Amino acid sequence: MDFWYEIAIIASIFAVGNIFFGQFEEKTPKWRRLLKFVLFNILAVLLSIYFGKIGFYCLLGVCVFFFIIVHLWWLPKKGINGWTAEPKDKYYELRGWKN
Repeated sequence: MDFWYEIAIIASIFAVGNIFFGQFEEKTPKWRRLLKFVLFNILAVLLSIYFGKIGFYCLLGVCVFFFIIVHLWWLPKKGINGWTAEPKDKYYELRGWKN
């Protein structure tokens, strides 16, 4: 089977995410960012193999759901703006980074 569709979608999401939101991952090691990309691609292909395109679209839906929960509920609960990651000191502390 051909899984370029799933890989292209995941790669496009990561590319756009890195262009527009890369500043929020500035202190994350490059190997960890690459590992996340590879694991998401593997998961997307495996879901597509076992559950078809519906499984892949469910993965995207779950990711959007968690994005909404984290940015609209969990981060504000911690005192961090879900869109700007401000104040930076609280965001860095939450991520375990040194300022």
